[in-house]
Amino acid sequence: MLTFNHFNFNVSDLERSLEFYKAALGLEPVGERKVAEDGSYIIVFLGDGKTDFRLELTWLRDHPQKYDLGECEFHLALRADDYAAEHVRHEQMGCICFENHKMGIYFISDPDGYWIEIIPDRSKAAK
Repeated sequence: MLTFNHFNFNVSDLERSLEFYKAALGLEPVGERKVAEDGSYIIVFLGDGKTDFRLELTWLRDHPQKYDLGECEFHLALRADDYAAEHVRHEQMGCICFENHKMGIYFISDPDGYWIEIIPDRSKAAK
């Protein structure tokens, strides 16, 4: 059996991304940073404090150009315990990039343009 472990985003400014993921999603570093001996990369894993799933942020020294994200058809999704409160926070941060009111979801964009889907916890609405 295989289980999910982590997902990676390459980032252009690691500290800016760490600040964004903490402010927007409450994600915190877990474990130690992995730093290449020659300084060519730094890897930081982020966690939500509830699950074992981690988001890997990788900074590459020798990648000076903007990352080509294609059509942003891939994305990370997080479930919100309080969808309305998260929407207000993300609206205030100015990071909402797309809303689908019919589906009841929205997306935020990180500093490098990666999309993160925010979905409500529908299990609470069913009770």
